[in-house]
Amino acid sequence: MTPKTAKSLQNHPTAGWLMMAPAIILLTLFLIGPFLLAFGFSFTNQRLISPNPTQIVGLRNFEQMLGVGVLTLEPERDNSGAVVRDDEGRPEYPRVRTFTRNNPDYPHLEGMREWFGWSWGDNQVVVLARDLVFMKALTNTLMFVAVVAPVQAGLALLLALMINQKLRGINIFRTVYFMPVVVSIVVVSLLWRFIYDGRNGLLNNLLSFISFGQFRPVDWLGEPSTALWAILAMSVWQGVGFHMVIWLSGLQTIPVALYEAADIEGATPWQKFRFVTWPGLRNTAVLILVVITMQAFSLFAQVDVMTQGGPLDSTQSLVFQAVQRGYEQQNIAGGSAISVLLFLLVLAISITQRYLTRERN
Repeated sequence: MTPKTAKSLQNHPTAGWLMMAPAIILLTLFLIGPFLLAFGFSFTNQRLISPNPTQIVGLRNFEQMLGVGVLTLEPERDNSGAVVRDDEGRPEYPRVRTFTRNNPDYPHLEGMREWFGWSWGDNQVVVLARDLVFMKALTNTLMFVAVVAPVQAGLALLLALMINQKLRGINIFRTVYFMPVVVSIVVVSLLWRFIYDGRNGLLNNLLSFISFGQFRPVDWLGEPSTALWAILAMSVWQGVGFHMVIWLSGLQTIPVALYEAADIEGATPWQKFRFVTWPGLRNTAVLILVVITMQAFSLFAQVDVMTQGGPLDSTQSLVFQAVQRGYEQQNIAGGSAISVLLFLLVLAISITQRYLTRERN
């Protein structure tokens, strides 16, 4: 092949498509194709192994997962009209099951389970869910995102400001802070499971030592009130180093002349951060928030290794539920529906973040 022929092939449009072909094929096979299949399966009753033929069920999977209802319970009364109370003086209410099981007067509540409730005067308001596990997974994931995004971004910014100085040995601190990022999340989860152990865990022993034996050991991963927060703390610690590096790269793009001008004007450290540092980090902040949000929505490995969604479904997440239903329960349609809802949720948040960014600019 002559140089002239090679040059003509390089300039030909087909050459570009040939170079992109491997990437396009891989993306189609492992990303676009599975997503389209999941989108299609979400409208069916497809199971992994079933002798029955697959049928299109429309939006039934989504209605099953997102179905909620509200029930107001009035206290029971005796023949004289007085409120019936238990031994502790609290009003007694009819059982929720009487309204959600074979009750022709409440067909829209059929099959629902109690999610949460509160008192409203003498009445009790109960919120019901048709798929209670999915609702717990949805609320846990949203809470995880709402807490991890600002906390992890704030800690990462604080670390970046601390190490963005010309001090001897500063590279050692950068390496230490970044080290958890290069360790597999599965290894980190196993390590922290031993730290959180309710009997001989490092955290309980440390707190007992600090309190001179007054601290009572807590089963951090075995209590519904602490399990999700324990996973959240571990996740923040594991990922903060990566975002610290991104903040640090943004800090190093801010011109030094701006800080010198602020010093001449007599600006305080807070004023320099507010009027020089933070405006220069605006685009970096958007990137970090988007990345953290995407990572938080993909919560899976920590739950799978540390709690398996327990105790009492207190650490369920959307991705964990999608995998569990699709493979362990062989409910491909249910797992696909969760994946589609997760995609739409992330897409809506991304569009909202982009809109808010445009408004600020």
